[in-house]
Amino acid sequence: MVQRLHLVFGGELVDPSKTVFRDVNDIHIVGMFPDYASAHAAWKAEAQRTVDNAHMRYFIAHIHRLRDEERPASPTEELGA
Repeated sequence: MVQRLHLVFGGELVDPSKTVFRDVNDIHIVGMFPDYASAHAAWKAEAQRTVDNAHMRYFIAHIHRLRDEERPASPTEELGA
């Protein structure tokens, strides 16, 4: 089974019109999620929680897109399957 992992993270930006973080050491890692729907729900909760700070932004990174799904999985990826 192919997993479609999504990472939700965010932090304070230098300029709200750009995506440069003020301090990368303060990036808030919300978590890794197994599907877009759960990642979107987590993203929405964090975005709503910080709505009063115009410099705060949360993002969803599509981790599964960083992998070449056409290549066979490594033995490590196959453990537990």
